[in-house]
Amino acid sequence: MVRQRGAIVRRARIAICRGFRLRPFEVRIKQTMISDDELATTADIPRSVPGVGPLASTMLIGEMPERGQITSERAAALTGLASISHDSGAMRGKRAIGSGRRLLRHVIFQAALVAGRHNPVLKAFADRLRAAGKPHKVVITAVARKLVTIVNALCKFRQKWATHQLEKYSCSAYALNAHRS
Repeated sequence: MVRQRGAIVRRARIAICRGFRLRPFEVRIKQTMISDDELATTADIPRSVPGVGPLASTMLIGEMPERGQITSERAAALTGLASISHDSGAMRGKRAIGSGRRLLRHVIFQAALVAGRHNPVLKAFADRLRAAGKPHKVVITAVARKLVTIVNALCKFRQKWATHQLEKYSCSAYALNAHRS
């Protein structure tokens, strides 16, 4: 009991220290975004997607300046969410994700965990994968990749999230393109 309480107190102290050290940076980031109109508009686009919070939105803007100008495959590769095959000749190896921008990938994973439960479109996608018997990490990786694809498409067309647009086309990121024409 005493050992458990000590661990909890240590974790609380670390969290408080981290919070105090990060708060000035968060304030500066927020002030920078508010002061620049174009940056504020750009920040509102990923933030409009359910599951993408202020940290994920800021990381997407800061770590992926190419968003909206690249294909969904390239966006997934830049974030490290594209599967890499380990094939050789007739042998087919396991697929894995890697490379890309590691810090951004970690933040997107956290956003995917939230989006997989609270975003109606991504929740349906995750539930379908779970029903097919996919492992948890595969489901989260797929949701994260789809989240990056959706944010990239939204930034490309400078639109905010609208559930009815994506549900109509079964959550295809290209639905925005079809909807616009």
